[in-house]
Amino acid sequence: QVQLVESGGGLVQAGGSLRLSCAASGRTLGSVPMGWFRQAPGKDREFVAAINWTGDITYYADSVKGRFTISRDNPKNTMYLRMNTLKPEDTAVYYCASSRFPGTITYSSTRAYYYWGQGTQVTVSS
Repeated sequence: QVQLVESGGGLVQAGGSLRLSCAASGRTLGSVPMGWFRQAPGKDREFVAAINWTGDITYYADSVKGRFTISRDNPKNTMYLRMNTLKPEDTAVYYCASSRFPGTITYSSTRAYYYWGQGTQVTVSS
């Protein structure tokens, strides 16, 4: 059993920055692919960013490319999402997710991930 807990969400004005973190605890299974997704009210959960098990390969949705940066600290069992130049359309509940095993996955698919956090609210005001 692995637990994921997001933190760092909040209210920020357009153009501002925010850093989310995702801490893993419990029976950790080693370093595996992880990702960030977000869901706005009435919308489907959408892919934001992902990172491979070693942390040297990253993937981003076109909507956040150049503004968001995903990273991880494996010894701390923690993943991060630095969000710069935030826009009102970034407003959503942000979820972190973890796969189960090292290796290549379809990083942008929710079905590629097994463990999910509870989500943290990010609200960007105009």
